[in-house]
Order: sequence, then structure tokens, then C-alpha cells
Amino acid sequence: MVTMVGNESTFDKLIKDLIYLEYDAIAAYESTIERLDDKTLSAQVASFRDDHLHHLSTLNEIATKAGIEAPTKGDMKQMLTTGKIALADLMGDATILKAMKTNEDDTVTAYERASQHEDARPETKAFFMKAHQDEVRHRTWFETTATAL
Repeated sequence: MVTMVGNESTFDKLIKDLIYLEYDAIAAYESTIERLDDKTLSAQVASFRDDHLHHLSTLNEIATKAGIEAPTKGDMKQMLTTGKIALADLMGDATILKAMKTNEDDTVTAYERASQHEDARPETKAFFMKAHQDEVRHRTWFETTATAL
């Protein structure tokens, strides 16, 4: 999937779409944690999920301060992100991790774009840049670990 998150014309829409993206990511992480056979891998994935929970909390704070009505759950994309993991489960842990890597491609792109959004204030840009670094770290781990299995 190719995300369009980060291309929004308004800051309000950007924040809402990032919140949706985080809810979708958290659902995919939880599905992955449940499906991985190797519990060591599950523990690492759980730590990444915690990063996403922190991102969601920060985005909700940004929304509150900006007077934006924040979504309270994921959107239709959640079925795609979790469905991809369910299908990958048929092929084992390496395939699940590869599927998660493709999900991370979207979050990396979204936060990279968000950090360059013209309406983002310096403090939100700093958060977007930190979240982008987290997502790059997650994606790298998924890719290298899947290749090593």
C-alpha cells in the first residue's frame, strides 16, 4: 500500500490522519504479537508497539491543544494492515515480519512528510521527526530480522 498521509492540505487533517495511521499500526502490531511463534520476536515487536502507543498519546495531546476532534479508533485501512498479517501467518514468522515491514513503509513515509508540512509548528515538527526516526528503526529491524530467519 502507498500512503497519502502527510500530503494533507491542513494541519487538522494531518493530525487526524496520523491518529488513524497509529490506530491501524497498533492493531497490526497486536495481531503480529499474537501470531509470532518466536516469543523473543514478539517481545521486540511489543516494544515497537509501545512506541506507537506513545506516538498516539502525543498526537492526541497535539489534537487537544489545537482544538482538533481526534479519532478514537482506526479506519478501514486497519482491515488491510491486520489482514496482511493474518495471511502472512500462513507462511511463518519471517513472512509476518516482511508484512510488517511493508506496513512500516507507510508510517516512515507519513512521518517524513509530516515533518515537512508547512503548517506544522516547530514543536510538532520535532515530534514528527522523532516519530520518523522510530519508524525507520522499526522498519530496519523488521527487514533485517526477516532476512535472517
